[in-house]
Amino acid sequence: MAEKTGFPTEAAEVKHTGLVTEATGVKKTALVAGAAGVIGSSLVQYLESLGDWKVISLSRRGGPQHIPVDLLDPEDSKRQLAHLKDITHVFYSAFVDKPTWIALVPPNLAMLTNLINAVEPNNKGLQHVSLMQGYKVYGAHYGPFKTPARETDANHMPPEFNIDQQQFLEQRQSGSKWSWSAIRPSVVGGTSLGNPMNLALVIAMYAGISKELNLPLRFPGKPGAYRTIMEMTDADLLAKATIWAATTPSAANQAFNVSNGDLFRWEELWPKIADYFHMETAPTLPMPLKTIMADKGPLYKKMQDKYGLAPHPYEELSSWTFGDFVFSWDYDFFGDGSKLRRMGFHTYVDTEKMFYQLFDKFKSEKVIPG
Repeated sequence: MAEKTGFPTEAAEVKHTGLVTEATGVKKTALVAGAAGVIGSSLVQYLESLGDWKVISLSRRGGPQHIPVDLLDPEDSKRQLAHLKDITHVFYSAFVDKPTWIALVPPNLAMLTNLINAVEPNNKGLQHVSLMQGYKVYGAHYGPFKTPARETDANHMPPEFNIDQQQFLEQRQSGSKWSWSAIRPSVVGGTSLGNPMNLALVIAMYAGISKELNLPLRFPGKPGAYRTIMEMTDADLLAKATIWAATTPSAANQAFNVSNGDLFRWEELWPKIADYFHMETAPTLPMPLKTIMADKGPLYKKMQDKYGLAPHPYEELSSWTFGDFVFSWDYDFFGDGSKLRRMGFHTYVDTEKMFYQLFDKFKSEKVIPG
């Protein structure tokens, strides 16, 4: 939800995975835009685990079997995606960052528009377009907003690219055979590295460095944020809900809030996180992580050598700006997820356990000391 979030580039690339064979009986082909992010990567993994999907993933990262696509360039988008003929589902979670809210609108709307323009004419079997949004739709990034936020809440004053993207799909879908869905997660928890919206990684890195300095795990946000009501969305749960909405006829052409299903306050959860890392706590102290963690790269490099951690660049592992944004919310931040469950999706995740599992994963991947 932070202003500085998403992919810091305007290029995307296509990766082909899960090749279709007659033996597998695959009949659905997913095109995933934004596949390298904390949301998109979990979505790709879940689709591939189902066994009946062919997956074509788009991301900003290069490498073998990737076709570069600049989604901001309509001609390049058409040229590079022209060979795709069997797309049945588009899952869109790509994002390009800009310094202001109003500047976010043109490029993010253009990328979605260019992708649909490139895919729709050549894929007559297109069934569904899934749009990943967030609580910006409710104005959560501006300050205290109505909680619980509901899908029926009125839009707020523009600019807001999430709303513009949904309106584009609504207008484009009119009279078409395909349907759309708008998926609205809260703050997402996942294991994707190099992504500036991964709060669990922010906490893990902050805890690891604090422990190395023999410091307690002190909540660095506003005192009011320590006490307000929060919620999270597990990336794997989000992937399941996204596929459910895209393949359930009764869910067509609707928006859905997606969250773990429980609520928490940092004042209750933070000491438990400290216990997980075998650390003490201390009174809250508003400390901008972007400032106090800016010089910790050399220390982390020493930790990599000392503990045999993976050689990830410090700058790519965590977004202190995003952490500052979340820890500044001194107002309640949660939505009403009952619509999704009333319509048949009943999966939920215990947020406390989610954090522990993510931290375990970061340890096993040698991002933080075990």
